[in-house]
Amino acid sequence: MDHIDILQEILLYIDKHIKEEMNVEKLAEKAGFSPYYFCRIFQCGVGVSIMEYVRNRRLAYAASELNSGCKILSIAVDYGFETHSGFSKAFRRYFGCPPEIYRAYAAFDVPKIPDLSKLNQFVSEYVLEPKIIAKKSSFKLAGFAFKIKLPVHNSQSHYLDPQSPVSDIDDGRKPLNKLQELWDECRADGRLEKLHKEAFLKFHAEYGACFFKDNDEDKSVYLIGVEAKSKVNIPFGYDIYTIPEALFAVFSTPPSNEYNFSTIKKDTWKFIFSEWFPNSGYEFDVNSIAFELYDERSTADTGKVCDICIPIVNRQL
Repeated sequence: MDHIDILQEILLYIDKHIKEEMNVEKLAEKAGFSPYYFCRIFQCGVGVSIMEYVRNRRLAYAASELNSGCKILSIAVDYGFETHSGFSKAFRRYFGCPPEIYRAYAAFDVPKIPDLSKLNQFVSEYVLEPKIIAKKSSFKLAGFAFKIKLPVHNSQSHYLDPQSPVSDIDDGRKPLNKLQELWDECRADGRLEKLHKEAFLKFHAEYGACFFKDNDEDKSVYLIGVEAKSKVNIPFGYDIYTIPEALFAVFSTPPSNEYNFSTIKKDTWKFIFSEWFPNSGYEFDVNSIAFELYDERSTADTGKVCDICIPIVNRQL
């Protein structure tokens, strides 16, 4: 076996024994090299140090379990982290957001082991460069709010507008991957069409955004709405929420047709949290809200596009 084959076997071994104690000496012995030589060839072949790779791989496995319903501390301990704070610090350094935010927006399967025989081993299927726009002032959305059950980060509840009661249309148990049903309902019963005729409408574009609540950590609110003019009265019956001021990274999804639009959006979210954040120098701004923006580009039969807008701050070292 050449060095690439040996390293590939080590990557498989690490995944197979991901919850077990590992160190350089043990892995070097498995590879058949001295610890010093093993560290050198691993760094050259994989691009990171051996123990950094092990830590990042454990974080990837832990991230994939965040939607399991288990407590974050239990998951952290399972993958070798002794405390919640230690796990959160390592998680945030790698993924660019706290585990609570990742769980709410981006709970995905474990990434595949890199294929070291391919030169483009680290290139994602989606390689998207976002637009970093100037800090956007806070603005209001008006529309229809639905209770959804998500494990969410709790620090953002003070951005919920107290004037705005949450609709009881949903049963409070609808998971994130069923949100398309809410959009379909709002279109089918004419609510979206009525919304676009209101005097408070600022733009003919639609927003989808999750807002989080402190008083019930098992539930969040998903709003389907439009941006409202700042000094125009919003009639009773609409839910009103505020997107706080922030710097946003705006990702436009790859053009697609109606059939695979949802899949493309999911893959774009996955790229943002699994690929872009770890390498961007930014982290998720937990004091603001991420949202999807649907303008005229999203109404086409082919070449459908929407924008995923992520609040960001410079990563803290």
